[in-house]
Amino acid sequence: MTAAFVFPGQGAQAIGMGKSLAESYPAAKAVFDEVDDALSQDLSGLIWSGDIAELTLTENAQPALMATSMAAMRALEAEGVGITDAAFVAGHSLGEYSALCAASALTLSDTARLLKTRGKAMQQAVPVGVGAMAALLGLDFEAASTVADEAAQGQVCQAANDNDPGQVVVSGHTEAVNRALDIAKAHGAKRAVLLPVSAPFHCALMAPAAEVMTEALANVDIKAPKIPLVANVLAAKVSEPDQIRELLIAQVTGSVRWRESVGYMVGEGVDRFYEIGAGKALCGMIRRIHREATSVAVGTPEAVITAVNDMN
Repeated sequence: MTAAFVFPGQGAQAIGMGKSLAESYPAAKAVFDEVDDALSQDLSGLIWSGDIAELTLTENAQPALMATSMAAMRALEAEGVGITDAAFVAGHSLGEYSALCAASALTLSDTARLLKTRGKAMQQAVPVGVGAMAALLGLDFEAASTVADEAAQGQVCQAANDNDPGQVVVSGHTEAVNRALDIAKAHGAKRAVLLPVSAPFHCALMAPAAEVMTEALANVDIKAPKIPLVANVLAAKVSEPDQIRELLIAQVTGSVRWRESVGYMVGEGVDRFYEIGAGKALCGMIRRIHREATSVAVGTPEAVITAVNDMN
């Protein structure tokens, strides 16, 4: 058995996530305490008993999801499973930061502050209503890219997330993304739906956020991860800190190549994926990418024990 630890992105947030981990494992509770301190914010209070609309704000959701992932990782460690029990780490968009934190390339406090900055910068890059994202279901990446090119008509419209063989997300100007909905259906998409997001992530409109992250990442110490990271924009493994820094900047405007990343790991012998943190979205994608691979969601104390038994 060869394992990979993968970390979810935005959309997985839910009120109460990670609370049972914090109640069951002191090391998990310590994660939330440290993130609260790093941000000078009662983020754990918002996560466990706050308002979902406030938690979903990008600047809150990003560090909150990372904290929940790291709490699950600390719970695994308390049960004797560590990061080096996996061959690779990878994360979907913001999950890449969680992956780097889990692999000790970034400190927890630095990761929380970077994600707060990233969330604010991504939200402020484009005025509300100017940009949108849509999921095209039943089209592969090549077909979705063709749709995006047709829909652009002088505006920005890009294939932003290559999630699995039948789900690609496009991102860009609202008018262009709306055009893509109709064009996608003409190209044979089963469904094409606007996503409830507050900004058009992973496209050229995020260039101002990439500038902010260039500055933020320049002032942060990045170490070589304990195990290789399979990077979003490369869909291949990296370990060199300066390259990781460059890829985190490129990731803001670049496509999340998740389907290819999973394929890369499978090609390297990975047959078990553990989704560390909130939700099960990545497990679903992984099953659709590679039916033979096992995927396990690890977000509760019970799931931690199941994963530990599974790995032993």
